[in-house]
Amino acid sequence: MSDETRTVITFTSTAFNTTEERAYFINPGCFGDDVAKWLIGELQKRGLTTCAEPGQEDFGWYLSFRLASTSHTFVVGYRADDATWIGWIERTRGFVLSILGARKHGIDPAVAEALHTILTDFPEIKTVRWHFKSDFDKGLEERGASTPTSPK
Repeated sequence: MSDETRTVITFTSTAFNTTEERAYFINPGCFGDDVAKWLIGELQKRGLTTCAEPGQEDFGWYLSFRLASTSHTFVVGYRADDATWIGWIERTRGFVLSILGARKHGIDPAVAEALHTILTDFPEIKTVRWHFKSDFDKGLEERGASTPTSPK
């Protein structure tokens, strides 16, 4: 992964469900299934191989896809406090490598750019901001940028 690629994204949108709890949610407020399903369709329209259905996390949803020969995962969830969707890109890794932190390394910048294009082309998505994971984890969201990669 390039040090210049941001892998965490925040955005706002009223196009997706944030109010109706579904019986299959693992936890209350586990929104994002419709976002993940929509992203799967958009990635497939662009010729990428994706999972058939998203998977569920404790707080949201994830989908896997391949760009070139590299598998990635996109995780998305909803932060109700400020009505913000949060997503991040990971490399798809096996159990042992995941434990060793390999999911955050080797992320192809083209993956972030592909997701950026999909999200910013949809007029119902607003306030798209990309963040370095280290900044986001420290609560430094004000350091976000409008694109995932820094200008060269």
